[in-house]
Amino acid sequence: MLDDVASVTLSTALTALAARQRVSAHNIANIETPNFRAGQLSFEDNLRQAVSAGEPAQAAVTITPSDAPVGINGNNVSLDTETLTDQKTALQFRLLSGAMSAKFELLNTVLKG
Repeated sequence: MLDDVASVTLSTALTALAARQRVSAHNIANIETPNFRAGQLSFEDNLRQAVSAGEPAQAAVTITPSDAPVGINGNNVSLDTETLTDQKTALQFRLLSGAMSAKFELLNTVLKG
C-alpha cells in the first residue's frame, strides 16, 4: 500500500534531506579543523531520473567535496553557506513531511470509510 511511486519518492527524498543535514552539521563541526574540506550532498537530479525510470528507491545520494576557496588553514567551510543549506533543507523537509502526513491522513480516511 505504501510502496507506490509517490510514497517511495517522498520517503527517499526525506532520507536524503536528513543525510544532507548530517553532512552540513559535520561541516560546521569541523569549521576550525585545518585542511578540512566541506562536503556537499546532492540527490535531486538522481531522484528525478529514478522517478522517471519508475524506481525512486534507486536514487543515489552523492557526497562530493566542496570546491569553495580555502582559508589560511586550508579549510573551506563557510558558516554562511552551511546556515543557508540548513535553512533550505529544513524547509524542504517540512514541506515533504507535510505531504507524507497528508497522504497518511487520506489513507486513514479511506480505510475508515
